[in-house]
Amino acid sequence: MPSTLLVVLPIFALVFSGCLVRRIGVLGAAATTELNRFVVFLALPALLFDVTAHAHGSAIWKPGFIAAFGLSSLAVFSVTVLIRRGAGRPLADAAVDGLNAGYANCGFMGFPLALVAFGPEALAPTTVAAILTVCGVFAVAIALIETGLRVEAAATGLEGPGVPVWRAVARSLVRNPLLVAPALGALVPSAGLTLPAPVETFLKLLGGAAAPCALVALGLFLAQKRRPRSRGQGRVAALLVGLKLAVHPLLAYGLGRYVFELPPLLLHVAVLMAALPTGTGPFMLAEFYRREADLTATVVLVSTVLAVVTVPAYLAVIA
Repeated sequence: MPSTLLVVLPIFALVFSGCLVRRIGVLGAAATTELNRFVVFLALPALLFDVTAHAHGSAIWKPGFIAAFGLSSLAVFSVTVLIRRGAGRPLADAAVDGLNAGYANCGFMGFPLALVAFGPEALAPTTVAAILTVCGVFAVAIALIETGLRVEAAATGLEGPGVPVWRAVARSLVRNPLLVAPALGALVPSAGLTLPAPVETFLKLLGGAAAPCALVALGLFLAQKRRPRSRGQGRVAALLVGLKLAVHPLLAYGLGRYVFELPPLLLHVAVLMAALPTGTGPFMLAEFYRREADLTATVVLVSTVLAVVTVPAYLAVIA
């Protein structure tokens, strides 16, 4: 638990910093939105471009691990979307909820925990898990959110007459920096290119701001005057946290051990990554699209607090 607590403490410190500067009036009511837009349009695209530009196939091509972790993440995401759609939620809201349940905090917590628990050899599969999460699952969620929003706009006549929904969705997706950036970054290794040193420095500086700024934005949001919770929001948050911290790692374990028969290191890294709490990505989308932000903030915080207990418990069992 001490190792996990040391990894989690900076997360809480950044969230608390956001709460504090909002409470004492250093940052105003518009700071949450503006800081989140900085993350969505600048910092996170730079990070995604940097990740995919350095994702050389020989190092990350681990098909069994990719299948076990990727399928478990997508399965939890999909089941959550279906559950929330069955409860009458719009597609955009259900997609954000699916991201809450299937988006693990691989980038901020995964690397230090994997290094402490399994050593340097665990960093390559951790990189794979991070790419699958921040590029794969994230991209599916964005596509569903955009589809849901365009369907709603078409139903209310806001999209304009004669504009097919699929065309409006496609237009939004190709202009979304969170999808364009990793796609462009993937062209770098596939073309055998290397990034110049100034570009590397630029991406590292800008991309490094993504997670801290997102956590500060989360703190700013939590410090705002909260609206009354919708009926049943506590039960929904508990469901999403349970799916993230229990169902996701159990599914990763089952797929990794019994279906793809991963060696012990890859198996345990896959489960550890799946057992991590919800990252800041869902909150950034929820706040940006103005869908489920209050619920998402609750899930991020509660799952992170509980992971201080659940992650060390798993590591103690496999030890």
